[in-house]
Amino acid sequence: MHEDRLTPLEIKTSFLEDQLEQLDAVVARQQQQIDLLTRELLRLRELVPQGPHGLAGSAQDERPPHY
Repeated sequence: MHEDRLTPLEIKTSFLEDQLEQLDAVVARQQQQIDLLTRELLRLRELVPQGPHGLAGSAQDERPPHY
């Protein structure tokens, strides 16, 4: 009788362990992508000129061409 109760629990445990491994792989891959994108963003920020004539300035700082 105990074995009848343990078998479904073992099956569920095995299934959950497999899902956990899959989720762990997804999280690891996403972290690699986040790290890559963070490095790329920092590199792009270094390339964009800063200041009133650069792209990093606020849109409110610039007057429309018709003024």
